[in-house]
Amino acid sequence: MSSIITSNYVPDSINLVEDVEAAEYWFQCFQDLSQKFSQQAVASSRDDDTSAVSRSQNFLREFKQRLDEFKQNKSPLSSLSIRELLELNETLLRLHGFNDPWMKQKELENNSAVESFRSRIDDIDMIEDNKLRWTELVRGVLAGNIFDWGAQIVAEILQNDAKFGLTDALNKIQKRPWLFDDLDMWLNRILNSSHKCALIFVDNSGVDIVLGILPFARELLKRNTKVILAANSEPSLNDVTFTELKGIVEECKLKCDILRNALENSKLLVVSNGQKGPCLDMRNLPKELQHAIIANGTDLLVLEGMGRALHTNLYAKFNCETLKLAVIKNKWLANRLGGETFSVVCKYEK
Repeated sequence: MSSIITSNYVPDSINLVEDVEAAEYWFQCFQDLSQKFSQQAVASSRDDDTSAVSRSQNFLREFKQRLDEFKQNKSPLSSLSIRELLELNETLLRLHGFNDPWMKQKELENNSAVESFRSRIDDIDMIEDNKLRWTELVRGVLAGNIFDWGAQIVAEILQNDAKFGLTDALNKIQKRPWLFDDLDMWLNRILNSSHKCALIFVDNSGVDIVLGILPFARELLKRNTKVILAANSEPSLNDVTFTELKGIVEECKLKCDILRNALENSKLLVVSNGQKGPCLDMRNLPKELQHAIIANGTDLLVLEGMGRALHTNLYAKFNCETLKLAVIKNKWLANRLGGETFSVVCKYEK
């Protein structure tokens, strides 16, 4: 277990066994989502794959069967989380031969975002005021987090508007004051002494990682802060994987000397986070990542996205400074937290 986790660490924000209202909503939500995931699995298959439809139906049947068991309390579990249901979805997709249904979509979005990377960091560098620049960097991470094909409201936007980009997303997120708004606290902190090492758990492919996270990480590198980017070990929705992220960083370093120098001098590390779903259980980090956390003296943890900062870790406390950033793309969850869809979570914890 890494040194940044407290002894009483609990990742999950909601226990569906105890929370009847939440269980009623999320079981139906996953019932609906599984249909969408099944359709995406078929769409991602090769044209000559005649078994794709039957395999997707088998996935759907088994997923719904497991949901029914949970709903009827046939499972002996004393707790059940959204994290576990999302991991179940990925496990069953792979079991039925669908390893990465979003691969082609991720490739398209990554390639497009990389083309805009230089322009984005040039825009950032033109902001001379440090506070305004860091505000824009945080807003960029939040806007990038909108690009989540696992959120139905976002999937509809992206399907209906192929040109929807970072500027559109910046206009879509909640205006300040945000639902959770510790931005001023973060700005006061980041404008003082530099951190030794920042560990960033990243989320989606495309605009999110390339135009949101990488400029944020680059600014930390400019302050002589080491940066560890931790990405999913296995495919999950349109989340960027460890392997994909290594390729993205290699491409972006050709457009940015700061990234290139950081990679060459081991100031920027790309590591696998050991997760197979879109959430984050920090009790299950790979040994390589645990070693990197300790060896580099990690003193800043950045958790990005609904899976890593809302469904898990929203209430968790850590042994280092923590910045939790997410846009809430689920109406029920937004209402539960006292906000509306596209409300912003910006929590800075000392």
